[in-house]
Amino acid sequence: MTEVGPSTGWREVVGADEEERHRRQADGFVAMQVRKSGKYGVGRALHRRQVAALRARVDVLDGLPEYARQGLFAGPGSFEAWLRVSNGGFNVAADKTPDVRGFSIKILGVSGQGALGGEAKSQDFALINHEHFSSATSEDFSGVVLTTGSTPGGAIRRLIGSPSLVPKVREVVTAIRTPFTGFATQDFFSAAPVAFGPYAVRVRIAAASDQVDPAAPQDWGADLFRRLAVAPLGYELQVQFFQDEASTPIEDASATWTSPYLTVARLTVPQQEPDEEFAKTVEAARFDPWNALVEHRPLGEVMRARKVAYYASQQARSAKP
Repeated sequence: MTEVGPSTGWREVVGADEEERHRRQADGFVAMQVRKSGKYGVGRALHRRQVAALRARVDVLDGLPEYARQGLFAGPGSFEAWLRVSNGGFNVAADKTPDVRGFSIKILGVSGQGALGGEAKSQDFALINHEHFSSATSEDFSGVVLTTGSTPGGAIRRLIGSPSLVPKVREVVTAIRTPFTGFATQDFFSAAPVAFGPYAVRVRIAAASDQVDPAAPQDWGADLFRRLAVAPLGYELQVQFFQDEASTPIEDASATWTSPYLTVARLTVPQQEPDEEFAKTVEAARFDPWNALVEHRPLGEVMRARKVAYYASQQARSAKP
């Protein structure tokens, strides 16, 4: 059998109504964000609860295959980074509450054209503990989030008006209830593609440890800092290349890609203690997949929707660049 390798044959398919649709979705997220901020204080629409803010270092590996030497990963080098790990919900809930978990990386000291124009100030990756989204499109995703984030009466009205949302909500609830063991012991995924020079990839952070602490769900941040009191945490930053539209689709965020992962960098979290001032800086910052080098611009309809929604949410909370 012939092995299929990375391909540059990917393409995006942009819908004629995307601009209006994405703006409408963003308006819905901001309305929910403002309502939740009235209850919890100013914060993000999603991933509202910051579990920990961490300083880190990204070391790009030497000797990568030629096709993998793209953008930030063109050659060996070391970069400082900030990490924001979070519970994914729109509410502030106890850590043991089932939720999507977020692992966002802001790689500093990059240089080159930015995905949004001008000079890139950082290379960000926004990852979750699921290999793919529960929804194929932003319309499905926003419908589920805005329904579950509504008031009880509003949620009922939405489900009555759009009964097709019922199985989608059930699917999301099932995904959220997937057991989670901690931010050191689980993999995290971009779940949607980004460019990698002329190629396209999904990104994964491979777990730093296989030693699960049964007490971790009581306080995810405390679990991280207990580990860091003993030794640094070392993760692998990996990419999964587009091969063909059947096995690695660009526009379907609900699909699981089947191509192999390649480690392109090491992510090291050195020993450190909680830093309240640094945590405030990280909480105020923008972790956005569109904060990126043009060589790593986000791809696909869900990522294009995120560009509009993230910007609107950042404006609503006066986020720092």
